[in-house]
Amino acid sequence: MAMALARAEGAPGEPHTLALLDAAYSGARAHVIGITGPPGVGKSSLIAQLIKTWRGQGCTVGVIAIDPSSQRSGGALLGDRARIETDPEDQGVFVRSMAARGRLGGLAPFSQAAMVLMRAVYDVVIVETVGVGQSETEIASVSDTVVLCVQPASGDSLQYMKAGIVELPDVAVVTKADLGRPARRARSDLEAGLALAARVPADWPVAVVMVSCVDGSGIEELMRTLADHAAWLAAEGRLERLRHGQAEAWLAAAVREEFGRFGLQRADRLQDGLTLAPGEAPFRRLRRLMRALRSECADAFS
Repeated sequence: MAMALARAEGAPGEPHTLALLDAAYSGARAHVIGITGPPGVGKSSLIAQLIKTWRGQGCTVGVIAIDPSSQRSGGALLGDRARIETDPEDQGVFVRSMAARGRLGGLAPFSQAAMVLMRAVYDVVIVETVGVGQSETEIASVSDTVVLCVQPASGDSLQYMKAGIVELPDVAVVTKADLGRPARRARSDLEAGLALAARVPADWPVAVVMVSCVDGSGIEELMRTLADHAAWLAAEGRLERLRHGQAEAWLAAAVREEFGRFGLQRADRLQDGLTLAPGEAPFRRLRRLMRALRSECADAFS
């Protein structure tokens, strides 16, 4: 897996990379869980507990951990890998750290492709974001299930209602439940904020689970909730529609990042454009669009 990720990241537009990504996209097998929340909330500790439980059930787990980059040096500490405690001899767990490289939104530039590759290999894939604030919502673009973590004394119900990210979670987790009363207050405030959030789809009720990584309380309930959401997605074609929408959104975002609104307008008029057929991978389409748009730009400014 390490070699495949390195090859794909080092040569993203090469034919062998595109073939690899297309095959991985078609061979998806994992439940992809995005875990997000502010710095210090305990995301890495929670992931370590979940990995331990899944490995006890015989499931293989891949983790993509995004770390912030220095605005001055451009480097990253990549400390999440150290925080996620795993057995280094366990071949059923793979953790890949990535630097955000100054990108806003909570993810790294290579997150989408890495998720697609790992989704084809492992039973469960976890994507852990950089510690985020109120508006970093990219995690929904790579996850089947979004888990939002909050901690006690992190705000009242109005604070949760202001956060755009509160519209995204499928599961909400109050960490550090062993603190007792402050954790119960956080749950009540979070439930109030979630009740007023505009969610799409609205037919999945967001569960709020209290978890402690100190005594392990709530982990089993969280596992059941994640399994319930995976089963709900598997019914009535929801998962296929979700992933198809993510692929088209990623395609449009990649064009916008390179060419701006002009690129989006032109791409929509080209043959095939930004609309993917059901089950079609976005990677080869993106390469064709980039070539066509670069050619148009060259003609326009020549």
